[in-house]
Amino acid sequence: MDERQKAQSVGDIPSGLYIVCSQNNDGHKDGYLASWVQQASFKPLLISLSINESRPGYKHIVEGGTFTINIVGDQNSGYLKHFWKGYAPGEGPFNEIPHDVSPQGGIIIKDAKSVLECKMVSKTKPGDHTIIFAEVLSSSPTNESFKSKVHLRKNGLDY
Repeated sequence: MDERQKAQSVGDIPSGLYIVCSQNNDGHKDGYLASWVQQASFKPLLISLSINESRPGYKHIVEGGTFTINIVGDQNSGYLKHFWKGYAPGEGPFNEIPHDVSPQGGIIIKDAKSVLECKMVSKTKPGDHTIIFAEVLSSSPTNESFKSKVHLRKNGLDY
């Protein structure tokens, strides 16, 4: 079976859409659109996040900095375009997106369904993405009436 045939049904695995955000020590804010996030443990409460090392904020996350996972809701998701298309290094989308910064430095997008504030505890690289295991430090349901946005891909060979 060729790769395209093998990957066809992998695209049918549903995932959510998330904006993963971090802020470095200089106050520079980064974020990117992610779809590979999953709960990994009850005790301690851990999530797993699959990330390409070229993504904004990767270095900050693996150095142990606080980062957030903003869960995209099915309403008011117009801010996705800023993260989907990407932006030049040194720029950032947060001038146009209403957000708060927590005391721990986590970026909380006001139009997200909810937000998880996390810190990496371990990582592994089994393929072309690194899997980060992170402890959930806090969470905030910012728009509880929203439903989580679900994403299906054409196949398992692309986002």
